[in-house]
Amino acid sequence: MAKAIMIQGAGSNVGKSMLVAGLCRAFLKRGLSVAPFKPQNMSNNAAVTVDGGEIGRAQALQALASGLEPHTDMNPVLLKPETDVGAQVIVQGKRVATMKARDYGKTKATLMPAVLDSFERLSSQFDLVVVEGAGSPAEVNLRAGDIANMGFAEAANVPVALIGDIDRGGVIAQLVGTHAVLPDEDRNRIKAFAVNKFRGDTTLFAEGMDVITECTGWTPLGIVPWFADAWRLPAEDVMDIKGRPGGHVKIAVPRLNRIANFDDLDPLSAEPDVTVEIIEAGRPLPADADLVLIPGSKSTIADLAYFRAQGWDIDLFAHVRRGGRVLGICGGYQMLGKAIHDDDGIEGAAARVEGLGLLDVVTEMKPMKRLTISSALHTASGEAVSGYEIHIGVTEGPDRERAWLTLDERGEGAASADGRVLGCYIHGLFAADGFRAAFLETLGATATPGYAATVDAALDALAEHMETHLDLDAILRIAENG
Repeated sequence: MAKAIMIQGAGSNVGKSMLVAGLCRAFLKRGLSVAPFKPQNMSNNAAVTVDGGEIGRAQALQALASGLEPHTDMNPVLLKPETDVGAQVIVQGKRVATMKARDYGKTKATLMPAVLDSFERLSSQFDLVVVEGAGSPAEVNLRAGDIANMGFAEAANVPVALIGDIDRGGVIAQLVGTHAVLPDEDRNRIKAFAVNKFRGDTTLFAEGMDVITECTGWTPLGIVPWFADAWRLPAEDVMDIKGRPGGHVKIAVPRLNRIANFDDLDPLSAEPDVTVEIIEAGRPLPADADLVLIPGSKSTIADLAYFRAQGWDIDLFAHVRRGGRVLGICGGYQMLGKAIHDDDGIEGAAARVEGLGLLDVVTEMKPMKRLTISSALHTASGEAVSGYEIHIGVTEGPDRERAWLTLDERGEGAASADGRVLGCYIHGLFAADGFRAAFLETLGATATPGYAATVDAALDALAEHMETHLDLDAILRIAENG
């Protein structure tokens, strides 16, 4: 069985996902076979796996850092929020139910066998498994039936390192406070701690590290400075979506309430000629945008109503009248059509709603979800596109006859008569250098090649960051002893 260590956080968004990715690449470079694992994740930014399921996007990045293809065992429970109180429950890659939070709280303990099943499979194949927690173990009100933090660590007998986020302030209280509220058996499972996202001279916090060590008895692993190239790596958390100021071509992206699979934006954000501007609620779509990109959504009909509530539909129509271009991906594609029919109530109450009407297509929501890794061709340029599909719904109509991609010898996507409004179901298409160059050329931008190499180089730099600022030998000793 593999050695294992679990990285938990003293709060949400303390940088656990990034640290796990960096540790996976660092230990891989040391010659170990390593795999990432997250028992339970909550995210609408998912990745399709080689075994035909879906996991959180962060675990897909961690798999890349480990030199592996993403697999459903790396994230056996994925929660995809559909409303403020309910989420789709994915177990070992497959949807099993849609539940309200209260009902899931009563059910989650029954998922521990599937979680341990996946963990044990990974443990039998690798030298080291780096486990990522969710939220914080200090949420002791959620401890009963827990599968995400200490409940898993106890069941799998995995030692824990706790991470605090100094960028938010109060990191001593984060770590010492967690120590104070945990029951003895959970407190004793934590063997070490680290401080993340430090800006400036780390020696200035040496006394703070001593205070935390004295109050907790945990081994200090180090202070990790802010990693400047973090923006080059695909983000999973919607709170991490930020526009990137760049060149003269502006792509406006309305931040939908249930935005999903927004990794489509990462290759565009990395382009020097391109400015990606995320449009928050209450702001108009900018009049000087060259392209409005409507991203994926976990709840298309609800997000279409949200889009209209911001007045973005009026802004979009004005953008089109000015000759601007529009691209809708997945849920955004469905919104651009004339209508969306959900007669079976798959997204909520049964409904038939009018779409934005910029594409002459209609979407019928269907219960079966399409999950597949797709390879297509861009018809106009002949460039290859590799991506993935993760959607419910079938879209048909006259504008499908102007499909601008070819997938499995059939047309994929739809285009308006003037070619300025496009839609498709394939996520991740901009990661293909040739297609990205051809697409951006139509907007007047010149693309730079080597996006995948840029991400890989950022992972190498992150690994070096971990080697420099964390005691990796101590982490391996803790994993071995656990």
